[in-house]
Amino acid sequence: MENTSNSDQNNQNPSENTSEAKAPVETPNVEAQKSETEGNSTPKLQDELAEMKDKYLRLFAEFENFRKRTAKERLELIQTASEKVVRELLAVMDDFDRAEKAFREKNDKESEGFFLIQNKFKKVLDAQGVKVMDTSSLVFDPDLHDAITQIPAPGEELKGKIIDVVEKGYLLNEKVIRHAKVVIGS
Repeated sequence: MENTSNSDQNNQNPSENTSEAKAPVETPNVEAQKSETEGNSTPKLQDELAEMKDKYLRLFAEFENFRKRTAKERLELIQTASEKVVRELLAVMDDFDRAEKAFREKNDKESEGFFLIQNKFKKVLDAQGVKVMDTSSLVFDPDLHDAITQIPAPGEELKGKIIDVVEKGYLLNEKVIRHAKVVIGS
């Protein structure tokens, strides 16, 4: 029973217990150390936070650019998916143009049917976004025209300009699918 009374006395008198007396003294020191380390690490943490925000913004901007670029490429691919077929049909359009010259002289029922078919074919190509390249400006543009030959210009104003169009050029949704073959003056 003495043991129980001694343990009760130890529990009641905290000043005699050395471990309990030191605990309250260490608590302010630990808090002081924490505040000192927090004071030193706050600029570091702010720098790290600013760096992470910068990385996040750059990554987000890069992703947005990637998304816009792929959407644009996908749209262009859809618009020009029929390019190969349209290129093949341009040879048929050239045949229609040559036949039109022959049928212009005739005014019979056969020529009416031909012109109806030609107009329908042109409408189908127009619906697909195919347009004839405009060469009426007479200005030679190497991005749009292929110069197949040069001939002496009839006048000074036609030097370096288009004199004749041998083969029409075509655009598919504003993209050149066939360059116009032209004769330029020298």
